[in-house]
Amino acid sequence: MTTTQKPPRTLGHRARDIRERLRAYPGLDYQMLRIAIFSLIGIGVLMAFSSSMATSLSESDSPWSAALRQCILVAAGLIVFWIGLRISPRTLRALVPWFLGLAIVLLILVLIPGVGTGRAEVGSQSWIMLPGGVAFQPSEFARVAVGMYGASALADKTHRSMRLTDPFMMYSIISGIMFVLIVAQGDLGMGVSLALVVVFTLIFAGVDWRVPTVVGVFGVIGMATVFLAGGFRSHRFHTYFDALRGNIEDTQGTGFQAYQGFLSLADGGFWGVGLGQSRAKWFYLPEAKNDFIFAIIGEELGLWGGALVIGLFAILGYFGLRTAKRAQNQFQSLLAATLSVGVVVQAFINIGYVIGVLPVTGIQLPMISAGGTAAIITIGSMGLLCNVARHEPMQVSAMQNFGRPLFDRIFLIPEPTPPNERRGGAHRADRERGGRGERAQRRQRPQAQRQTERSREERFGRAVTGRRVPRQEAHGDRRRGERR
Repeated sequence: MTTTQKPPRTLGHRARDIRERLRAYPGLDYQMLRIAIFSLIGIGVLMAFSSSMATSLSESDSPWSAALRQCILVAAGLIVFWIGLRISPRTLRALVPWFLGLAIVLLILVLIPGVGTGRAEVGSQSWIMLPGGVAFQPSEFARVAVGMYGASALADKTHRSMRLTDPFMMYSIISGIMFVLIVAQGDLGMGVSLALVVVFTLIFAGVDWRVPTVVGVFGVIGMATVFLAGGFRSHRFHTYFDALRGNIEDTQGTGFQAYQGFLSLADGGFWGVGLGQSRAKWFYLPEAKNDFIFAIIGEELGLWGGALVIGLFAILGYFGLRTAKRAQNQFQSLLAATLSVGVVVQAFINIGYVIGVLPVTGIQLPMISAGGTAAIITIGSMGLLCNVARHEPMQVSAMQNFGRPLFDRIFLIPEPTPPNERRGGAHRADRERGGRGERAQRRQRPQAQRQTERSREERFGRAVTGRRVPRQEAHGDRRRGERR
């Protein structure tokens, strides 16, 4: 008796099995997004305490003043995160035009002398000072608003022409106006970040390939113009090319910040010097708690700490795009993809210029860098991303059958609305109206059929098979059949 042996399972088969199991697991996107987001927030709070000690001690009597201020901003961001989880996608879509209008108004206000600040300190007039010394950056809000507007305006649309009335062209024009307003502040890095969000939104929505190509050509021309124009931005490009060759010439001038960042990463090695033991934060590395906080992470936590941060952003990007693929409708799909790409691209631009593969732009590391209201805006946008993950059809079905997750029950987050239904009693009213409409159609349908039959009988006479049989005659025929 011969026995057939099963072929050995390869690594590809096992990976396929794991992928199928993950695909059939409801709520995985929602869970993994929360793990990645809260892990990044926790690392940000921890590094805020470590990286801001020197500057806090020089500006106040306490070494924790900047860190405690960052904790307050993070707490406010978590409240906005909670609101973003609770809001209905239908309500959110109705509020998108208001968010866009507010973003444009804020971008104009920050250009008014006396309202916007920062040009004398960092070279860009990008902040509005709020009560309590909190700096609000309208361009951060504009980056999220333009992505939400693109998801709302381009959902279920097809790019048909290059006319101004086309939704894709209208979105491009409005985004271009916002880009010009941000560049007028002197913040070229945030302008590039917004442009990347717009380009990815257009690509995800199915724009003609000529539009991203034209944007890319103009981007290359703009970068070349900045490089040839001189000034501190041109010096950043020179420092970048020096870093690629492994030799920064002006280590005490234009290349000082990038050079000190490289030294911090080199000091960290694989294991790091230990949490709180960084030497670069003691006024060697400028903006250690903001733009170059990844260098402090690499110095104190080593290679594994930097790899952990990169891995968390990679997880956020992967499951964000996976959420976009499994969303209820195209609006939610574009919203999830835009929010995910916006945060991940901003993170890797920051990490890229810290490690020397990109020119220094001044873009912060999302959810980790300390300072301003960027933490509130970014964490709040992640709440909208998790909201889309909660409304995946498989997740909605799982919650209806097995109940809400523990996280949702603890924080009083209601059950997500199924597709094509409104929260509350609106969907029941729709069903009732639909039921009444169906009953009316059933009543009208026989009447229309009777009118058709009556007109046919008047013209051609009643068919033999269509004559009505008297009830008593039919009953007698049935009894005779039974006796036979």
